[in-house]
Formats: sequence, C-alpha cells, structure tokens
Amino acid sequence: MVGLQYSACLNSYFTASKHSLPSALKLWLPFTPTASSVPFSLSQVEKPSTGSPRLRYSSTAVAEDLSKEEQRPKKQLRSPDLVALEYRELNLPRRTSEDLGHVRIRQHVNPLSSSFSMPVEAPEWNCVFKDPTLPLMVDIGSGSGRFLLWLAKNKSGFENYLGLEIRQKLVKRAESWVKELELGNIHFLFANASVSFNNLISSYPGPLATVSILCPDPHFKKRHHKRRVVQKPLVNCIVDNLTPGGKVFMQSDVLEVALDMRNMFDEKLDVLQDVSMVDPNMSCDDDGWLMENPMGIRTEREIHAEYEGTKIYRRVYLKLVN
Repeated sequence: MVGLQYSACLNSYFTASKHSLPSALKLWLPFTPTASSVPFSLSQVEKPSTGSPRLRYSSTAVAEDLSKEEQRPKKQLRSPDLVALEYRELNLPRRTSEDLGHVRIRQHVNPLSSSFSMPVEAPEWNCVFKDPTLPLMVDIGSGSGRFLLWLAKNKSGFENYLGLEIRQKLVKRAESWVKELELGNIHFLFANASVSFNNLISSYPGPLATVSILCPDPHFKKRHHKRRVVQKPLVNCIVDNLTPGGKVFMQSDVLEVALDMRNMFDEKLDVLQDVSMVDPNMSCDDDGWLMENPMGIRTEREIHAEYEGTKIYRRVYLKLVN
C-alpha cells in the first residue's frame, strides 16, 4: 500500500510541476495518476517501519538533478560521425549482403605482389554505363567509394565515374551500393591502376576528363616507396590519355607523399598547367597548395585528417589545349 501511495505521489508531483518524470522512474511506477487523483503530498508518505527507507524525492533534489543534466557537456562528434554527416544524403544501407558479411579491410596492400601483376580486362562499357560516350572521371584508389558515389548521384547525366581499387572487398561493397542507388553512371573495378590504367582507359569510347588520386597509401618506409601508386609510368599514361582541358586532382595529408606526386606531375609542365594559374577562384597558399577541395565533397580520409588537425596538400593540373 505504501509503495502505491509513494508512486502515486511522485506522479502527482511531476504532473503538477513543469518538470518531466525521469524515465527510470516511469519504468518503476505501476501507474500514472493525475494530480487530482492523489489527496496527499510527499510529506504525508509513510516511511516503512522495517528495512531501509525508500528514496525520498524533494523538489530541491529534482531541480539540482535537472540543473546538472543541463550543464553536462554535449557529446563531441567523432570523425566517423562527421563522415556519416558528410555523406548522409546517400543514405547507404548499413547492412551488407550475405556474400560480403562483415567487411574487414587490410589498410596496406603491396601492389607489387604477383597477385596484382596482371592487367584486368576492360568491361563492356555499354553494360556498366548508361551512356558510355560521356566524359569519364577515374578515381585511382577509390576506397569505400562514397566520394565517387556522391559525385555520380549529384552529377548524373554529365559524367561517368570509374573507381579503381586494389582491395576486392571494398569493390564488392561499392558495387552493391551502386545497385542499391540504381545509378547508371558509375562502376567500380578490382584493379591495380599501375598495370591496368592504360588498358582500361584506351578502350573507353568517351574522353578521359578527370583523374583523381586522393590520399594514397604513403608507404612510409624508404624501401617501400616503390609501392606508391604515383610512379612515372602511371603519370605518363594519365597525361597521354587525358583529353585536352582535362584535369588531374591529387591530394595527400602527408607532405612527403604530396611533394613526391607534385614533383612527378611538375615534370609534365610542358603539357600540364597548375589550374590556379588560369582560374582565379582556385586560391593557393604561399607554397602553391590549394586551400580548399574543389570537388564539393571531402573524402573520408580527408575528413579524418582534418578532424585531427592535419593539413591537406592539394594540387590540380589542367592539360593544355594544343
């Protein structure tokens, strides 16, 4: 009887006041009467004669609890939360297909391994793209594919998008997202760009308009520098296949890697030009790095790096028109 009186009294107090009943108490209370249905106050509730006394809620204690709750700092967003916010409009399904299971990915892959030494066959372009004559953007090292998926969804009908990724599980998941979003202007291929780029792009019926190389694996150890994706043979293939007026967009959160890529593309300044030299909207710092991402969406690695306070080093090259 005392328990029912006590619970009724608590409900009466919270119903009559401006405060809301704590959720934990809502689960404990057996019913929720109105203020008018309880003819007594908290001070009239009997204390049990045996055992430990029941918790007594005073208006002062409640007010103090509410004040502490309001003063508690809000939970700070982590970088994965920022990635989810950046790509929220894609509304990608969290659940992967049964054949993929939980996608666990190795962060570092050796592209010089014999298993990646053979070039992949070019697909039937009219089967993977609704209009295979559209200008093509190739993202070398497309990762999860979210960056390219966002572009494909927001620029449908203007360009086709091809993601080349050396980690097969990421390619399978990205292709499942393409089907989920029902996009006809994007395709992902499991391929080593260093050995497959020329074979793939030379067979594409439309022009190569853009190539992006965004935060590639840095391979920090000096003896592993030869594993870096940007090497002179690939740079030559990109420049040779790029249509006049086409662009190369490169960036890294590691200065050494960014300088390495920049030096290789700077060797082609007879046919390439830094886009900031012809586009006043492309503002650079004193060292010639672009201040902002020109694509309208950041990559996942870019979001993580900027969250940690790391600078992103960017360059965009434009192929000269003869």
